[in-house]
Amino acid sequence: MLGRGYMDSVESVRRFYDETVNYEWKRLDRHQVEYELSKRYITRYVRPNDKVLDLGGGPGKYSLYLSQLGCQVTLADLSQNNIDFALNKAQELGLPLNGLRADCRDLSAIEDGQYDHVLCMGPMYHLKDERDRVATIHECLRKLKPKGTLFVAFVSSYSFVWDYLIQHPSLILNEERRAQLNAIVDDANFAGQGFSENFFIRPKDVLPFFEPFQLEKLHLLNCESFLYLREPELLGQSQEVVSAWLDLAEQVCEREDLLSMAEHFMYIGRKRE
Repeated sequence: MLGRGYMDSVESVRRFYDETVNYEWKRLDRHQVEYELSKRYITRYVRPNDKVLDLGGGPGKYSLYLSQLGCQVTLADLSQNNIDFALNKAQELGLPLNGLRADCRDLSAIEDGQYDHVLCMGPMYHLKDERDRVATIHECLRKLKPKGTLFVAFVSSYSFVWDYLIQHPSLILNEERRAQLNAIVDDANFAGQGFSENFFIRPKDVLPFFEPFQLEKLHLLNCESFLYLREPELLGQSQEVVSAWLDLAEQVCEREDLLSMAEHFMYIGRKRE
């Protein structure tokens, strides 16, 4: 039986996203580099008419984008408010979209083996227990067809160091925040209270995590490449300038020596037959 603290953790994550739907919807407008580079990699594999499960997709930014491309998309999320927002947005845009509330660790309500692609670009931010992360990947693989593609996003253990540096550099003088910033000194994964209940992973731990699964690694990319620390300044430039920098960033975002500059990583793998 799950302990009270465990259930409180799940409820905390659900409540956080129920209360921040609009903020989350606009997050990828503020972080266009992550969004644009991720889309470029997703569309290397996703084609019109493909069936896509967007697991933990929040208010549906990627779901609606893929529906626009002609995919058959199901959005599954822990937050009912996110699901409702995405379905309303799809109706406004005249796009087909299926939506259901689900816990990523138990997708028994969804038929096995029917999806060409599964996006798991949110759950790993919050699963503090390794067993839950493993269970979620097994659930994703059950939903995929043989040779289907799995996209999994993580938050870097260095991400809040960069966030503090960019947005609130004086927080280094706060004793509690200084202890968090020491993660970069301790070279450790972080599982605890971040922007919600969070798990942040070191770059070098991503590939070993996937080794036990029936997956062929296709890519491990830094979703911001080398642009994250200057993203606000970059987004103030013309679209032509932004696109040129994105083109350059895309060419090097899989370089191992740049992974530590990421806020987010994406692992892309193909399910083995």
